[in-house]
This record gives sequence, C-alpha cells and structure tokens, in this order.
Amino acid sequence: MAAKNFTDVVAWQIAYKLAIAVYKVTADFPKQEQYGLTSQLRRAAVSVSSKIAEGFGRTGPKEKDQFYAIARGSLTEVQNHILVAKGVGYLKEARYHQLEDLCTESIKVLSGLQKANRQKGA
Repeated sequence: MAAKNFTDVVAWQIAYKLAIAVYKVTADFPKQEQYGLTSQLRRAAVSVSSKIAEGFGRTGPKEKDQFYAIARGSLTEVQNHILVAKGVGYLKEARYHQLEDLCTESIKVLSGLQKANRQKGA
C-alpha cells in the first residue's frame, strides 16, 4: 500500500522516534551544553525526519533521492554526536545503545526507501 502522507513512511516513523528520544535524553545534558552538543544533536536528529518528509513531498525520484541522502548524512551526524556524548560521560551505556539501535534501524529502512525510490526512477 502506497503511503498517502509522509507520516505513513516507516523511515519517517523511526526517525521521528529517534528525534523524540534525542530530545528526552539531551534534557539531562549539562546546561553549559545547551548551545553546544545538545543543540547540535537535536538539530541533526530533527533533520533526519524533516528531510524524509521533504523528500516524500517532492515529485521526481532524483529530487526525492537527494533529500533521502541528506537525511542519511544527518543520521550519520547523530551517530557521531551520540558517540561524543557517551565519550564525555553525558550518555550512559544503556541510553547510548537505545539511540544507536534507533540509528541502525533508521539507516536500514532509509536504505530500503532509497532503493525503492531509485527503482521507480529507473
């Protein structure tokens, strides 16, 4: 069944869960990180679901793929930021793994979305 709205896209749903989890986790980060790691991580996490939504709204497969690729880049940025947060002690191991698992799931589903989109455009 074809998605009628971007919220029907599984890749968006997982990315949305990731963004919500990131917001909850970063609420506990030190206040001095408000304009540093907290802000960077939140923006990157929101960018993933935003770019998937924006790609969904585009008409051509090449346009869609461009936004899905940007989402993938933002996802990699999230992975980097959560590693840094774990490294400096802001994320406990269990929280880190929760976020990393969402990132991994998101990458897999986003890759499938990109592949399906490319096959439509071929």
